[in-house]
Amino acid sequence: MTDQNKIREGVRLLLEGIGEDVGREGLKDTPDRIARMYEEIFGGMGEDAAEPLSRTFAAEDSGMVLEKDIVFHSMCEHHMLPFYGRAHVAYLPDGRVAGLSKLARTVEIYAKRLQIQERMTGQIADALMEHLQPKGVMVVLEAEHMCMTMRGIRKPGSRTVSVAARGVFQDNAALQEQFFHMLTLGE
Repeated sequence: MTDQNKIREGVRLLLEGIGEDVGREGLKDTPDRIARMYEEIFGGMGEDAAEPLSRTFAAEDSGMVLEKDIVFHSMCEHHMLPFYGRAHVAYLPDGRVAGLSKLARTVEIYAKRLQIQERMTGQIADALMEHLQPKGVMVVLEAEHMCMTMRGIRKPGSRTVSVAARGVFQDNAALQEQFFHMLTLGE
């Protein structure tokens, strides 16, 4: 849970630090607005992926399950600027499956934290392996990072792609190829 008072005070100090008048009409309520916003965008801090992934259903002889184009928004821990994009999450069940919304919920839990994309990709894969106990998992995140587009190198439109493979996906080129082929279906 976020500490609203500390956030409000921190925002006041930040505004003063950049030379703003915290009493000016447009900024008077800004510390409170940001405190409420941070509670929302960092809501994954107190959540555990075990909760949504604990509800599974029997599914014998199930093939690969892929949920693609899961939109996410996160915050870079290095610059506290947003990065956003799409997650593609696949797993090969071993007798049990999760509801499809649970995959998106897992992405959301890890996105709503201060993050780096590479860690987030692995966290999603590891959570699925731990809680669904499938034969394997593959996760791909593709995202645009505001710390690269609005400051520093300033390259809007550039995307970073990260991949995590676990279980049977790690060394099975045919499964990886099937995953990437399924990503392009319908395009």
